[in-house]
Amino acid sequence: MTQTVAVSGASGLIGTRLTQLLKASGKTVVPISRRSSDSQTILWDPAQGFLNPQRLEAVDTIVHLAGENIAAGRWNDSLKQKIRDSRVQGTQNLVNSLKGLQKRPKTLICASAIGFYGDRGVEVLDENSSAGTGFLPEVCGEWERAALSAQELGLRVVNVRIGVVLSRHGGALQKMLLPFKLGLGGIVGNGRQYWSWIGLNDVSRAIAYCVDNQNLSGPVNAVSPHTATNFDFTRILGSVLHRPTLFPLPAFMARLVLGEMAQALLLASVRVTPGVLRNAGFAFEQPELRECLQYELKTTESV
Repeated sequence: MTQTVAVSGASGLIGTRLTQLLKASGKTVVPISRRSSDSQTILWDPAQGFLNPQRLEAVDTIVHLAGENIAAGRWNDSLKQKIRDSRVQGTQNLVNSLKGLQKRPKTLICASAIGFYGDRGVEVLDENSSAGTGFLPEVCGEWERAALSAQELGLRVVNVRIGVVLSRHGGALQKMLLPFKLGLGGIVGNGRQYWSWIGLNDVSRAIAYCVDNQNLSGPVNAVSPHTATNFDFTRILGSVLHRPTLFPLPAFMARLVLGEMAQALLLASVRVTPGVLRNAGFAFEQPELRECLQYELKTTESV
């Protein structure tokens, strides 16, 4: 029997690639959206829940990726509340919509982030490591607890803690490409902070793996097994693009321009390992940073 997977954020960076992979494996994919693009779309309002939750009775798995972009602008109280509400309230309302169904999906796979761990220096972190302190760890913790409440309804729940996703189509790498191509790239801060990254192809494959592997539940770190310091990341990206990397961004300047977001997203050191995925036998296709960057930039760069 064909498995049906409903995906929120299906038109986003990860959702688009994940949808392709799921369809290629023979699954039926149904988008969850605030706007109807066709009759197959399941409509929902993050602040209220599903408009017609009974449509979920035909769904085997929900993959919940939707959430406010944390790098959409300089953080202020209003934007931080939107970031929190879109994840925590949105996920809780999704779970609440399942309560009245006669036939519920079997699995909820909900996005989370390695922001859960906070700024931890050189400490090696796995799924058993404690939460950090600060805005992002608090949001991630609440977000995951909202998803885990679906366990009370009998669902298998997976919280996918996603690292820095590398793709030429969006996210951090896309924003970095122009200054690096112009030869204006350089380390951020002292360059010693760890960036736990993963390629777009591998993060999408990891989520699809969680859909299929019924033995996986709880937190799953979606990061490459080979994390990199900002210094190494800068050096390798410059090498792949054949550009010098001589223009550092001092920490004080990053904080001046980006405020609180600079510390959380650029200067924090988060050294995460994918313990659960490795133990489950997941095979990364681009585990090394250089090969991942070459793969992601191959259609636009000569490497």
